[in-house]
Amino acid sequence: MPATVVSAKDHEQGYMAAFERRRSELPGNAGLRRIRDAAIERFGHLGFPTTHDEEWKYTNLAPFLKTGYESAHAWSGGATPGGAGFYRLTFLNGRLAPELSSLGTIRGLKLSGLGEAVKQGRLAGGIARRAAFENNAMVALNTALFEDGALVEIADGAVIDRPIELRFLTRGERPVMTFPRNLILAGRDSQAQIVEVYDGSAGAGYFTSAVTEIDGADGSVLEHYKVQRETEASLHFGMLAVRQGGSSNFTSHNIALGAALARNEIAVVLDGEGSECTLNGLYVATGRQHVDNYTTLDHAKPHSTSHELYKGILDGQSQGVFHGRIIVRPDAQKTDAIQRNKNLLLSQAAVINTKPQLEIYADDVKCTHGATVGQVDPDAVFYLRSRGIALAEARALLTYAFTADVLDKIKIEPIRAGLGGDLFRRLAGTGKREL
Repeated sequence: MPATVVSAKDHEQGYMAAFERRRSELPGNAGLRRIRDAAIERFGHLGFPTTHDEEWKYTNLAPFLKTGYESAHAWSGGATPGGAGFYRLTFLNGRLAPELSSLGTIRGLKLSGLGEAVKQGRLAGGIARRAAFENNAMVALNTALFEDGALVEIADGAVIDRPIELRFLTRGERPVMTFPRNLILAGRDSQAQIVEVYDGSAGAGYFTSAVTEIDGADGSVLEHYKVQRETEASLHFGMLAVRQGGSSNFTSHNIALGAALARNEIAVVLDGEGSECTLNGLYVATGRQHVDNYTTLDHAKPHSTSHELYKGILDGQSQGVFHGRIIVRPDAQKTDAIQRNKNLLLSQAAVINTKPQLEIYADDVKCTHGATVGQVDPDAVFYLRSRGIALAEARALLTYAFTADVLDKIKIEPIRAGLGGDLFRRLAGTGKREL
């Protein structure tokens, strides 16, 4: 596909023309073309979010949008296949790498590329049914411009014996942009673990705008992991949109470690009676990194339960944002919802803006929310130092302990161990992760 450049010079007036050209080159049947047309038209009306938008008031995209991003070229050179023990779809610069992927049907699981499904005219479950773009400019842009991504289909009653990893690797000598789109369809009474990994290599900064749609049918049990470790010069936007059926269980583990600026949005609709949702999050920022989390738990049916815990660690001149919404609809009686956001500031220059929010339209519910901001306990530091532990190691140990109740909930041992080691090295200042 020819490169489409959006430079600082033509940002205000020319980016729409550049995006229109890219959209015209993308495949799709008549139905998908109508969705793409509506999405790019909506994006043209909304424009890129600015700090004048209430939901983006603490996150400024403007400095990044002056960069001359172009459509990612095909990945040149090799890439590592990844560890064993996973079913895997690997995407290099936004495109499926079949030689590094587990394609086909395996015991109730069908893995394929969304781009190929588009070309074949088969989009089971449809696009944009869970991730609405009418009031979300970044979702609209992805809907109009996505080229490839993962299509994961889990049969009724299937219990998938290995985690399913969706691995997105990006690199380029010049700034590039990718728009991964994932569609995950979990059948009735099915069980699976999904892992999304976003990573990159050194080079020019890049812009990743990813959207994942999940539909969990009645009785389904899904665990979703997202590990975002983009390079320090990159821009990352991610949307996870989930619909849950009756008596279903959905758990999200959202880990944000990388990118100069990262925005993660999660929108879950508990659309079946007796559904249960858990959102766990951990974000760690240093230097001038900026990380923004915006979550929505929409209780639409009665007897639903949600638990949310997000923790942040901010150092240097980094900035964090947490905005969590719990909505309880009029018919969602007997809702039980808990939301907590806890933050640890390691420097005086670090900043956190936190806003837990409840919107309750039913009268027989149990809902609580809260946020805390603090520093490493000096008494605990003194205690460890009195036992012969150096100051830096004492602070690292206490900071790492702050993450324990999030990391301990991660059930996939290689992910838990890898993140634990990565975090401890980072907090102890013994070196940065090698990409």
